[in-house]
Amino acid sequence: MSLAQHLPALQVVVPLIAAPLTVLLRQRSVAFAVALVASWIAFAISILLWLQVASGGTISYAIGSWPAPWGIEYRVDRLSSFLLVLVSGIAALVLPFSRSSIEAEVPPQQHYLFYTMFVLCLAGLLGIAITGDAFNIFVFIEVSSLSAYVLIALGRDRRALFAAYQYLIMGSIGATFLVVGIGLLYLMTGTLNLADMGQRLASVQGTRPVLAALAFITVGISLKLALFPLHQWLPNAYAYAPSAVSAFLAATATKVAVYVLLRFYFSVFGESAVFAKLPMQEMMLLLALAGMFAASTIAIFQTDLRRLFAYSSVAQIGYIILGLSFNSVNGLTASIVHLFNHGVTKGAIFMLLGCVALGVGGTSLARVQGLGKRMPLASFGIVIGGLSLMGVPGTAGFISKWYLLLAALEKGQWWLVFMIVLSSLLAAVYVWRFVEAAYLREPRQDAANVTATPWLMSVPTAVMVLAIVYFGLDTSFTLGTATEAAAALLRGTR
Repeated sequence: MSLAQHLPALQVVVPLIAAPLTVLLRQRSVAFAVALVASWIAFAISILLWLQVASGGTISYAIGSWPAPWGIEYRVDRLSSFLLVLVSGIAALVLPFSRSSIEAEVPPQQHYLFYTMFVLCLAGLLGIAITGDAFNIFVFIEVSSLSAYVLIALGRDRRALFAAYQYLIMGSIGATFLVVGIGLLYLMTGTLNLADMGQRLASVQGTRPVLAALAFITVGISLKLALFPLHQWLPNAYAYAPSAVSAFLAATATKVAVYVLLRFYFSVFGESAVFAKLPMQEMMLLLALAGMFAASTIAIFQTDLRRLFAYSSVAQIGYIILGLSFNSVNGLTASIVHLFNHGVTKGAIFMLLGCVALGVGGTSLARVQGLGKRMPLASFGIVIGGLSLMGVPGTAGFISKWYLLLAALEKGQWWLVFMIVLSSLLAAVYVWRFVEAAYLREPRQDAANVTATPWLMSVPTAVMVLAIVYFGLDTSFTLGTATEAAAALLRGTR
């Protein structure tokens, strides 16, 4: 057997093995090297898996050679391979960034613990994307969540502990709802394999346990993806965690949760069960619009850039759910491509904010006054990220907004076109707050000298910013994969 045949298992095993190694070795430099190598190997494997799926179709890998549905199956299709590239790619860039970032934000004796939790979180997120087993999804969600709680709590600010505890409570409630839903599905089908479960549910659709399972899973995953109004954990988690943690979680965690929702809705329950028999379409449309407008409005009144862009994330999740509510190829394409584009954009923004925090000692609007002169490249990068959030042509965010508009026009819903444009104007308002502070105000009299950004932070950040522009101009990878994945989901295949 060639190594290429075992790539699905290695995708999760490599970072999973790296986690205990960093604990055993403990030495900071060695732990960093192990975590970095593991993340780059995971990134290389994800690209190879994407290429394999593109040329040969869906990959099914039976763990321990036990065939599905009796054994655990890893399954890679267009959507999951797309997500694997995003998660591992973000990790591969955030890890070198974190080397210098945590020097200022995490006590030295805890650095090895940071790298351990980071690769463990990475393993959990990759496992969620690749597994074809419902209970395994729950297990990997808990692996990623538990490590994320620790990563957030490592922040120097005492409020990081409160943020981690708040996330733990809400995350535990979400996990409980999810496992109850999976238990009900197992009760009705006798299997945990997602593909097999989807086939067996056809004969029991509409029964009370199945509808209850749909409700439990929807609420559980909505807590994990921070769907408005279940988003209360997110602003504090992003604002008070170490910069590298904020960048990694903002770019990946909620996106993986969206993937789980898509997988259950289309591959397990089926489109008709979700949208035809229940008013899910109307409910998701309402919650998406509420998130887009309420979170954007709250963002406008924030005085700290991390909290501002954290609330922006809640609004952007609204766009992803809005695309899902259309129940069309264009709508789903918009959701999937925005899942990727927003991950890249928000990862870049929070990495830039990490550079700003190191340079001027904080990310409050008062601190960043005159930043355009003091840190011109970082300021320009944040502006590019802001333009992407607004959906300006030439940035990755434009592609997502364009397909959302196409999906709305396809349905003849002109009022939704107006709402999408209006919510983008709200994004322009909160981005303008940064532009005003950075470019139209002079630095405060008590402003200290700017601390130079280490190259290990600046190079990965620059790559992320360039990616925002690249994926806004060349859509062959993102849009091509998203369109194929959307069509496959609507066909109910995996």
